[in-house]
Amino acid sequence: MSDEANPYESLKEQIDDAAAYLDADDGVITRLKNPQRVLETNLTFERDDGSLETVRAYRSQFNGDRGPYKGGIRYHPGVTRDEVKALSGWMVYKCAVVDIPYGGGKGGIAIDPSDYSADELERITRSFATELRPIIGEDRDVPAPDVNTGQREMNWIKDTYETLENTTAPGVITGKALDSGGSEGRVEATGRSTMLAARETFDWLDRDIENATVAVQGYGNAGSIAAALLEDLGADVVAVSDSSGGIYDPDGLRARDVKDHKAETGSVSGYDDAESITNEELLTMDVDLLVPAALENAVDADLATDLEADVVVEAANGPLTPGADDVLTERGVWVVPDVFANAGGVTVSYFEWVQNRQRFHWTEERVNEELERTVTEAFDGIVEAYEDEDLPNLRTAAYVVALRRVVNAYEQGGNWP
Repeated sequence: MSDEANPYESLKEQIDDAAAYLDADDGVITRLKNPQRVLETNLTFERDDGSLETVRAYRSQFNGDRGPYKGGIRYHPGVTRDEVKALSGWMVYKCAVVDIPYGGGKGGIAIDPSDYSADELERITRSFATELRPIIGEDRDVPAPDVNTGQREMNWIKDTYETLENTTAPGVITGKALDSGGSEGRVEATGRSTMLAARETFDWLDRDIENATVAVQGYGNAGSIAAALLEDLGADVVAVSDSSGGIYDPDGLRARDVKDHKAETGSVSGYDDAESITNEELLTMDVDLLVPAALENAVDADLATDLEADVVVEAANGPLTPGADDVLTERGVWVVPDVFANAGGVTVSYFEWVQNRQRFHWTEERVNEELERTVTEAFDGIVEAYEDEDLPNLRTAAYVVALRRVVNAYEQGGNWP
């Protein structure tokens, strides 16, 4: 696996690949490869022992041609300026490919949250929310959870913003707890769209997903939920992994039991009588479906030559480097791109935002029905572009669809000083 590929350079390469099939001005494409602004700030907060600590934080607002900036906030020691720029760019095209009226944003704090107490994390979060206050808002920029953040952090940001602004604005952030204005179905949304993307792809390829073998790399929220929902379709989840390693059972694992085991022990390792494997062994396993659901750059060009899955559905953001994409395209491996497959999270975030603005609550059934409709319609659009425009792979097709929508929005709005 590689940790050397710069995710922002990967994003720009993906945009260039798709732009070659569009009739768009070079200047417009250059604009769409660069963020409109990036906030870089130092947060100084008090530790529990009374000492002060300073950490670096970012918020990238990549493009707002189709609506407010939208994207998560992650807490991870690997957060960098280029990473949030890339992630905010992917959000632009993720929103566009599923045709929801948002632009793209992303934020992060370069910390390992396990190093801090809950009280310290609250102080860090509220400090960041204070810095974000001038640039976020229901119609400006709407953050959401990401790696190592969840409802708790979103509730803190909402409360900080509303207190400082002396207002009620539940739509300023999504991914909140239900009693704070969150949406039914939000926790499962990314995993659910990953499952739906896999189901639609197998159906398009005239393959039966029932009894298909599945390996899931990364067993957090998205990976574990995707595994469970794929299992509900009759697929056999034979291998899963997290940062500590992986497990394999050729007869199939019980996805929800593995999730419970991880909740109890902190790792998937040691589950039942499953065989221990490495993350690299999982990624190169001979399965029908591989779901990379961890962080960026999990598969580089070298590893891609050994990848044996027939279909890859990206639950994570940027798990394949552009070099890996080229290798897999040449080898005839179907890759369902992240900007489509994991778009369930932002789609249901949009539904949450709509409910907040309307002051009306949807049932979980309605949320899931609307999500399924959105995902299936988006897949049909990607396949139509792939087949009608003779495109090299599904990622390029997704970007062609998304870029065309963003370019149209920009050109319809016009350019003025």
